[in-house]
Amino acid sequence: MTDTPQRSRPLRVLAAMSGGVDSAVAAARAAEAGHDVTGVHLALSANPQSFRTGARGCCTIEDSRDARRAADVIGIPFYVWDLADRFREDVVEDFVAEYEAGRTPNPCLRCNEKIKFAALLDKALALGFDAVCTGHYAKVIVHEDGTRELHRASDMAKDQSYVLGVLDDKQLAHAMFPLGDTVTTKDEIRAEAERRGLAVAKKPDSHDICFIADGDTQGFLANRLGRSEGDIVDESGNRLGTHEGAYGFTIGQRKGLRIGTPAPDGKPRYVLDISPVTNTVTVGPADALDVSALTAIKPRWCGVAPTGPGTYTAQLRAHGGETEVTARLVDGRLEVSFAEPVRGVAPGQAIVLYEGTRVVGSATIASTTRATAGVA
Repeated sequence: MTDTPQRSRPLRVLAAMSGGVDSAVAAARAAEAGHDVTGVHLALSANPQSFRTGARGCCTIEDSRDARRAADVIGIPFYVWDLADRFREDVVEDFVAEYEAGRTPNPCLRCNEKIKFAALLDKALALGFDAVCTGHYAKVIVHEDGTRELHRASDMAKDQSYVLGVLDDKQLAHAMFPLGDTVTTKDEIRAEAERRGLAVAKKPDSHDICFIADGDTQGFLANRLGRSEGDIVDESGNRLGTHEGAYGFTIGQRKGLRIGTPAPDGKPRYVLDISPVTNTVTVGPADALDVSALTAIKPRWCGVAPTGPGTYTAQLRAHGGETEVTARLVDGRLEVSFAEPVRGVAPGQAIVLYEGTRVVGSATIASTTRATAGVA
């Protein structure tokens, strides 16, 4: 079996170039491997001046120019494609709607699903390209019978397979991740970029949510949804304080609760539940965050769907660890039980299942069962 970039024949490859170092090195490696590479920068903002503050965000005119300069150095054609409307509808509006409904979305997964490996891939295939190349750290393994599997990157410290867990068979068939089998540090990737003459070698990585340049998610949501005062209560329903919008909280949050009354035991309190219907935020002790099971919807499989109950490892956050689970499909929903309780799992997050390093698939968490009692 082989990793996708090592195919026997040259491919027509569309390299998504964000203007950062990873995507630039990925495009350079694809070209060096003999593929016919064209670079494309995705314009995702109707107001591209506003999507970066220092190392935060992306999608600025500066990023577009950095991508173009990198393409020039590599010696490949380069274009800018305007996908701002699709990005706003499929990623930004979805993000706002999920928070308004009391859920905690991951916009990076949504972007990979709807933009980079749907809108971009569809357009690439229509233009005769064979594959879309990105700077993600993950691997596509191709077996002798032509079947493909998505695996974790060789370097677990940089692995990004979690945010690619939404890819299906068709998308995997046309995905290329040249950085996935590289056991190197980010400093070494930057050193490679410098050796190749790429000016982005020292450019800082972007952080947080790309369309919230200042990192103030609560302020962004307040501007979109307005301020709406509601109650902060304990598990017994006793009113402890007020808030300016339930959408500004996430399950497991400890800071920023602004509760004047200390807990009887003197221990910190955490957000346990968010009810958009009553605009109420419920807080309580840390152990009330422990979850023993969950139900997830909209499963997407990186291959054949499981036919019965199975034991897997699961990842619940982009930078989280693995935990052992038992999972089965019931009427199109994924029912998951944890071998040991896990803490701070929120509806709206993605659960990604693994067998070893192989990504089995992903689903969106709809509800959780607390280890003590009750359903969140």
